[in-house]
Amino acid sequence: MRTVHLIVIHCSATKENETLTEIELEKSHRQRGLNGIGYHYYIRRDGNIKSTRSVRKPGAHAQGHNLDSIAICYEGGLNRHGLPKDTRTQWQKHSMIVLLKTLLIDYPDCHICGYGVIVYQECILRRQILDRQFCFA
Repeated sequence: MRTVHLIVIHCSATKENETLTEIELEKSHRQRGLNGIGYHYYIRRDGNIKSTRSVRKPGAHAQGHNLDSIAICYEGGLNRHGLPKDTRTQWQKHSMIVLLKTLLIDYPDCHICGYGVIVYQECILRRQILDRQFCFA
């Protein structure tokens, strides 16, 4: 098992009135030169968790953090006009909580943060934050 210190949560930047299947996600990542989907897990609007990359492999999602992180992406993140919005469904929120709790069993010392935290603040949120910031039901 590789050393993982961080779980990074992303959105797919998909408008709330559109869908993005894991097949379409893979196609878009390959078009950008990646070798498949860069995220380890993809959570569809119906809450279905897709395993899209082995956690044994580094991700391709957050430059400078790929080697020691696991990436979770949820479908959505934009309103109908393409502006940022929390579009997570109740099913997605539930699935995210279940997935995070499961990952923290194997990686108990992991920190959890949103991708924006890495990009804009370069700070890591402790796992105690997961309830309100990302995953409250």
